[in-house]
Amino acid sequence: MTVADVARTGDGKGPTKGRWISDWRPDDPAFWETTGKKVARRNLIFSILAEHLGFTLWTVWSIVAVKLSAYEFSTDQLFWIVALPNLVGSALRLPYTFAPAKFGGRNWTTVSAALLLIPAVLLAVAVSNPGTPYWLFLVIAVTAGFGGGNFASSMANITYFYPEKRQGWALGLNAAGGNIGVSSVQLVMPLVIAGFGLAAAGLFWVPFIIAATVCAWLFMDNLTTAKADPREQMRVAGKAQTWIMSFLYIGTFGSFIGYTTAFPLLINSQFPEYGGLVGLAFLGALVGSLVRPLGGLLSDRMGGARVTLWNFAAMIGAVALVGAGLNAHNVWLFFGAYMLLVTTTGVGNGSTYRMIPAIFRAKAVEGVSPADEKAYAAALLTGKRNSSAAIGIISAIGAFGGFFINRGFGTSIAATGGASAALIAFAAFYAICFAVTWWCYLRTVGVRFAPSLAAARV
Repeated sequence: MTVADVARTGDGKGPTKGRWISDWRPDDPAFWETTGKKVARRNLIFSILAEHLGFTLWTVWSIVAVKLSAYEFSTDQLFWIVALPNLVGSALRLPYTFAPAKFGGRNWTTVSAALLLIPAVLLAVAVSNPGTPYWLFLVIAVTAGFGGGNFASSMANITYFYPEKRQGWALGLNAAGGNIGVSSVQLVMPLVIAGFGLAAAGLFWVPFIIAATVCAWLFMDNLTTAKADPREQMRVAGKAQTWIMSFLYIGTFGSFIGYTTAFPLLINSQFPEYGGLVGLAFLGALVGSLVRPLGGLLSDRMGGARVTLWNFAAMIGAVALVGAGLNAHNVWLFFGAYMLLVTTTGVGNGSTYRMIPAIFRAKAVEGVSPADEKAYAAALLTGKRNSSAAIGIISAIGAFGGFFINRGFGTSIAATGGASAALIAFAAFYAICFAVTWWCYLRTVGVRFAPSLAAARV
């Protein structure tokens, strides 16, 4: 029976209704080349589509907030509207992580895509009424958090489809396809709003959401090998590696989502005479997204920890340049440095995400001989399940960085009139991340303490 047959009918070892695959062995070269690659690629394509739309709805307020001048909200209030979806989306990532293992990746992708209709329609309702109060804007912005949860379920699901040696590229591509959603919003929405009004910022996405929902249902698959008890998956919360990587991910992905969503408001508040540059804010998210697979690819070759370490050093330098541009009120130095900063967050996203499966695979097979094929295969599966669960926790905690960066900018501007205080705090945090990466994964003592991690080229 082929994989396609199993997907349609089941094989008696798992559920027999819907598109379920029971025989899935991506680390078997023969299986991968004959059948696995095609199925994995199809699921990746439609996962990216749904995740991309998740990011667009999650971050749509980054542009809409700039267009709310008629409501006379303060800059700090506008940063709250942009920050809240980051906060809620981060919290939702934890339950979203366990949903594919509980309900099936195809099934949950369908549901999570359909949920995006809620923030899209409510946004249109809010901006269509000039009397909409500020508190209601905050409530509706909260629903945009549904889009933030999609990332965790998508990444946890795709982890199972690809062999370990290809996960850096596959996860990087999946994440980049989603991350580009920020760029899509910031590129397309100013044009849509100018042509059709502010309500179109929500309604524009409705047909795409419906299409993604239908495609996920028709073309994606569930894996019985990914089925797991959420209580068992939560055991990774007791592992130190989960929390170390969560901390580092605050510095990479949290920075990406924070800087890209703050960019339009930051330009508008600090360089009001260059308001037209808001139309170019999409470039930051675009570049940061496109380089994410590069971070994964470099990590596949050099080791994620090394790439992550030096990337944090680059982030410190980029923050310093952004501060120099603001202090000199040089819009082009600021813009160029900000682009460099977002680029480094993209590289860091790819490198830290590559570290996660390598770490949990290495820990799972530690002490298990490859000669014992059955035990080794079981250990590899355990490593994948732990990695998938850890990805959810790590992506949830890491995404809170997006909230902190927006609130950091808002608070700094409200208190001092500028963003310099926030930038100093961000640079200090990256210095700590640099030290943690070196201490936990690259120092000689660390190698002796955890030889399996050294062998995994994390």
